[in-house]
Amino acid sequence: MGEMIEFPSNGTSGEGYLATPEGGSGPGVVVIQEWWGLVDHIKDVCDRFAAEGFVALAPDLYHGKKVAEPDEAGKTMMAMQLDKAAKDMSGAVDAVNGRSTGDGVGVVGFCMGGGLALVLAAQRNDAVKAVVPFYGAIPWEGVQPDYASITGAVLGHYAEQDEWANPEVAHQLERQLKESGNGDVTVHIYPGTDHAFFNDTRPEVYAEEASRVAWGRTIEFLRSRLA
Repeated sequence: MGEMIEFPSNGTSGEGYLATPEGGSGPGVVVIQEWWGLVDHIKDVCDRFAAEGFVALAPDLYHGKKVAEPDEAGKTMMAMQLDKAAKDMSGAVDAVNGRSTGDGVGVVGFCMGGGLALVLAAQRNDAVKAVVPFYGAIPWEGVQPDYASITGAVLGHYAEQDEWANPEVAHQLERQLKESGNGDVTVHIYPGTDHAFFNDTRPEVYAEEASRVAWGRTIEFLRSRLA
């Protein structure tokens, strides 16, 4: 269903996985990877969005590199050039916008990508009308988004037993967004779940029921905000 494409990325070119619905177009979504890279799970999420009628593009922020071990993933994430990643994500917004219907695009991110989704929503509030962080937090110091610049609607999915993006982090995010004047913010905490509960390639943390509920909420949210 999907294919790798190249797209302009602020003077250079970015690469990503694009999945298009059978109808050829629909609302647009940018999907931001976890710290593992542009792995098959993220491509599968794009395919699932396409099956629901969305144009979905996941930019490859690691430029071809995939990692399997948490230590290496952590090092790769911390070594990532954030200015380059920001350009790749912004280029992906424009690439999706040009292929999609509706007003603006949505951004969905997982783990590291959930934090980056919020950064992107602040940087590109001209186009990002809805943002969905799954257990997203910002691992880099000094990279907190300008919450007042996030004018798009926000739907957060967080895990009760997450030691990193914990419920306290989730509620703090909700408070910061609302105090900055955003009136369309919803955060869900999923009881009994761990970080990365949506990743069905990781059976040790995958939570089927929570994933089903979170996915349904995400599709409904994006359809209503991007229509």
